[in-house]
Amino acid sequence: MTAKKKTPPPRENRSFITIVAVLLVGGVAVIGYVLNRDKTTATIVDTNAPLPAAQGYVMGSDSAPVEIVEFGDFECPGCGQFAMVTEPDVRSRLVATGLARFRFMDFPLSMHPNAMTAHNAAACANAQGKFWEYHDKLFEEQFNWNTEATNNPARLMKNYARSLGLDAGAFNTCLDNRQFEPQIRANYEEGTRRAVGFTPSFFVGKRLWAGGIGYDQLKALVDSATAEAKADTAQ
Repeated sequence: MTAKKKTPPPRENRSFITIVAVLLVGGVAVIGYVLNRDKTTATIVDTNAPLPAAQGYVMGSDSAPVEIVEFGDFECPGCGQFAMVTEPDVRSRLVATGLARFRFMDFPLSMHPNAMTAHNAAACANAQGKFWEYHDKLFEEQFNWNTEATNNPARLMKNYARSLGLDAGAFNTCLDNRQFEPQIRANYEEGTRRAVGFTPSFFVGKRLWAGGIGYDQLKALVDSATAEAKADTAQ
């Protein structure tokens, strides 16, 4: 007896089987990519570990008689206005002349979800000697990377690093690992200890100024603090 030949499945069934196979293989590949990606970039930050000493980022001479301390949030519009409008005069007329030095302290607010990424990015730029260049870039581009503009600020942060000539590999690793988050938290805690609740906030000598400030107002605070410092020295 002659064996019956098996009838091949209809072309529609064969096409369906092929599509299913492709989807299964593709799905496995995607899952593998995601798992491997998470293994290489996910980092656990120990929030219970002791924090380093608060320090911030300083511009100017150690011998300046007065220090202006800003507690700022890179995503804060008021901080951006100060950085773009008032700070250039502070740098050229107070810091460059030796009348004061300027210290920026991290104070990322919880109401700004993208702020912590920005502060980490600035710290990573500082590790390569370009904090202030990156500081300026963040405020110039604030409306492009803030929470209203994107939910993936890290991509833009990495682009800014490349545009400033930073070592992209080192910067990206630093940012992905949140390397300087403990230092940022320490700076934030220092602001909390000083009763900072608003950004920007400025300490000049013994005085606290909360909110936006113009150059003339800041210069008046510096002059008062300088006079007080001289009086204390004389005594």
